[in-house]
Amino acid sequence: MEIGNLFQRYLTFLSVERGLSPHTLEGYKRDLGDFVGYLSVVGEGPLMVSPRTFSGYLMHLASRGLSPSTIRRRFSALRGFYVFVMEAGLISRDPTEDVDTPKTWKALPHVLDLSEVDRLLEAPQSQTPLGLRDRTMLELLYATGVRVSELVGLRLMDVDLEEGLVRLQGKGQKERVVPMGQEAIDWLKRYLQIRREMDKKGSPYLFLTTRGGSMTRQRFWQLVKGYARAVGITKRISPHTLRHSFATHLLERGADLRVIQELLGHADISTTQIYTHVARSHLAKVYKKSHPRA
Repeated sequence: MEIGNLFQRYLTFLSVERGLSPHTLEGYKRDLGDFVGYLSVVGEGPLMVSPRTFSGYLMHLASRGLSPSTIRRRFSALRGFYVFVMEAGLISRDPTEDVDTPKTWKALPHVLDLSEVDRLLEAPQSQTPLGLRDRTMLELLYATGVRVSELVGLRLMDVDLEEGLVRLQGKGQKERVVPMGQEAIDWLKRYLQIRREMDKKGSPYLFLTTRGGSMTRQRFWQLVKGYARAVGITKRISPHTLRHSFATHLLERGADLRVIQELLGHADISTTQIYTHVARSHLAKVYKKSHPRA
């Protein structure tokens, strides 16, 4: 049977048997059409789909930036379609049967590309003491992937400039040591020269306010948002945006997921695996841009 006729039979079934509205049916029609378009690219027919291809389609939707709720809706529409055609005797096995439902998927983190990272890091006026402090904090944040709470909680004794290492107290008081690049080390050296003038109370903390106290997570977050706006970054920014960008850029360049897990201080590798979806998005964009028939 021609696939277009089969789709129409399914939509008629949804209208008559389940009483779905014309608006909802139109959404199902678009979802089915999008799926067929994907199958034409990977070279499979709608009635010859493997569970692996179906999983790949869900990942493809995630790489396009669709929300988990939208992906769940499409998953539901396609699962219903395959139950319908299996009951009609046109396939012997439901390809969605062994595919994990995306109900537990988390929203993909927002990340900056390299040019946006450069613009954000260069936003503070590093000729001023506060601008130099902010530039150093941003550089260290991107160089190490630390949480903002870990960054503002750093003490002077936690930084080893000779070895290029930072000692961190993560969640659950778990300690980890992460490397920092030469760029971050150079900015830290510059900042430490003017920090002495800011330290009016003998504070043990690395990053200080104008009053000589430690920086709060909320205050630093306000600064990051302000700098992002100032350089024209329109993406949604969160306190973890540079942390997410750090992990994604490492993964895109071949870093092992277990290494990234250690650097980020994740107790479970499943938490780190969210970045593989972001990396797939990057690969899809490169493919579309580079392949002559993409």
